[in-house]
Amino acid sequence: MSSTIGGSVSVEFGCLRKYEVRRLSTRQGSGRMLSIRASVASSPDTLELSKANAKQAEKTVRVGVLGASGYTGAEIVRLLANHPHFGITLMTADRKAGQSIGSVFPHLITQALPNMVAVKDADFSNVDAVFCCLPHGTTQEIIKGLPKGLKIVDLSADFRLRDINEYEEWYGLPHKAPELQKEAVYGLTEVLRGEIQNARLVANPGCYPTSIQLPLIPLIKAHLIEPRNIIIDAKSGVSGAGRGAKEAHLYTEIAEGLHSYGITKHRHVPEIEQGLSDASNSKITVSFTPHLMPMSRGMQSTIYVEMAPGVNIDDLYEHLNNAYQAEEFVRLLEKGVVPHTRHVRGSNYCLMNVFQDRIPGRAIIISVIDNLVKGASGQALQNLNLMMGFPEDTGLQYQALFP
Repeated sequence: MSSTIGGSVSVEFGCLRKYEVRRLSTRQGSGRMLSIRASVASSPDTLELSKANAKQAEKTVRVGVLGASGYTGAEIVRLLANHPHFGITLMTADRKAGQSIGSVFPHLITQALPNMVAVKDADFSNVDAVFCCLPHGTTQEIIKGLPKGLKIVDLSADFRLRDINEYEEWYGLPHKAPELQKEAVYGLTEVLRGEIQNARLVANPGCYPTSIQLPLIPLIKAHLIEPRNIIIDAKSGVSGAGRGAKEAHLYTEIAEGLHSYGITKHRHVPEIEQGLSDASNSKITVSFTPHLMPMSRGMQSTIYVEMAPGVNIDDLYEHLNNAYQAEEFVRLLEKGVVPHTRHVRGSNYCLMNVFQDRIPGRAIIISVIDNLVKGASGQALQNLNLMMGFPEDTGLQYQALFP
């Protein structure tokens, strides 16, 4: 900004940072005085490091991220970057041990965090809570060996199913920590908030079960839909399959098409049926078919249900509206508006709506989430916020990235 007053010229160069300000003066040949106000700051690298260290020092809850080199681990790191209370003091990644998070995920290069270490070398003496982002089958024994005072949110499937025999049937592995299974609380936040608040170990829900149970559980509990003939057509972005290199997930195998997988035997089926059966107080069996979409992230579940006798589509809409009107992260759209996955990308929101089917007595429910946020790391952070006594939306007020 510049201004001319009488015979002098004053030029100010503003700076958003509060650093030392110096005023320089020089006389022009015409006799006018040129006054320049400038900010003097340290090098950009020093400033970024100072800011990062200051932010970290202010954070009161020390967090460990086990499996930080996967997609869900990276999402935890991204979400915690702006969390006012949670600071990362430990990250593990066996195959990336010794590396920085920025070298594995360049989009996180600005984060001043400790290098990743192997799980066997992890020191938990400087940790209050843990996000476990490891594959199923590896988590049980690791969590069993953690200090008892830690709060733990497990993003794998290892503690989601109460029946350990059912776990073995669907995952092909014997359960190695049945005593912890009895302690674990299922972490569907909007449904089991009270239990989560008092839990030490929370089993974070899967992505498909989250998108399906959120609209169905309130309707089943209210006896507005029949517990039979529930048909679910669900579609997910490729990140839901993890970061491991697999031939089926190569670009040319996925691009420009979509395909079904896990038909009748997807591992999320027992988790979905467990939650819906709890809501119904009776055994519910669903028809569930997932599909892989050529997109990085996002999930849509289209659910076909039979309404109870005397119930109409307005009853379903009003009940969902009442169930979720006070919730931050579950939003029922205006009547007739179709939820889009692009409108939740990068956010912790679930958008849903209900529609009248052409078949009399049936309804169509559409629910969308970001599979890596509300379907994984965002809900995990929502749960740990509750477990640590903070408002559950802390650090999660990211709006969707669009376009």
